[in-house]
Amino acid sequence: MTTLASLQHVALIGFGEAGGILGQDLAAQGVSVHVYDRLFEDAARRPALQAKAQAAGVELCESAASAIQGVQLVISAVTAGSALQVAEQAAAHLQPQQLFMDINSVAPATKQAASAAIEARSGLYVDAAVMAPVPPQRLQTPILLGGPQAQPLADWLTPLGFNIQVVADRIGVASAIKMCRSVMIKGLEALTTECLATARQYGAEERVLASLHKSFPGMGWDARQPHYLISRVAEHGRRRAEEMEEVAKTAADVGVSPHMSLAIVQTQRGLVERMAEQGLAYSDPFDWQVLVDELYGDQ
Repeated sequence: MTTLASLQHVALIGFGEAGGILGQDLAAQGVSVHVYDRLFEDAARRPALQAKAQAAGVELCESAASAIQGVQLVISAVTAGSALQVAEQAAAHLQPQQLFMDINSVAPATKQAASAAIEARSGLYVDAAVMAPVPPQRLQTPILLGGPQAQPLADWLTPLGFNIQVVADRIGVASAIKMCRSVMIKGLEALTTECLATARQYGAEERVLASLHKSFPGMGWDARQPHYLISRVAEHGRRRAEEMEEVAKTAADVGVSPHMSLAIVQTQRGLVERMAEQGLAYSDPFDWQVLVDELYGDQ
């Protein structure tokens, strides 16, 4: 990797929740940020994307190729389902020694395939795993890095305020940590959704929550925890379902039957699909009882 005193030029592929925050916070520190998002090609959604880019202080580009041109670092922040395709497409436009940081939540084998595509064009690939929701902590969100270029990238990002930990010198370890963790985190969201939606239909949710609080008093079952967990499904269930499909692949690739992971896919995706069928959308502030009543109240 070319040694430079500082990171000055970055491209972001994907300008959703995570990409938007990273772009804004990098631009605020004087980094030149180019952004491409496939939603730019949707005429109906383009004005909102342009306004978001202007507010963040980043330059919105009409193609991934134009965003990548001349930057030191490309950050891929797309959905799990499109992560490999984006890496393969970006590879065609990378110059030798350009660095590609893949922060998408996908299986180790998917990261390894993306790495092979990037390195076939003399690009440099880093496996990155974002270990918590980005909005609360922004650049301080814990990120694990893996691969031969992980330490040089950490040396670039840490002075900018990133919370980086290098965990391996090979591709796949960082993503494996994230995938295994997601069985628990996304699973807890799915379990809470199914548990409380059922309990409310029987008028039993208060006693169920009281019992959960007694068993796990530090988790917040008597406060905002149920609202938070179910809100993550209501807001991001489709994206989380894609991630859990990659988690299932992670387990299956090493001979573990991913029964729970596949069930989590169904619960995460099932809630947002039921919401869409009834014309409901996530809104903030969120109340899980209101959503459940709207979804199941007539049954």
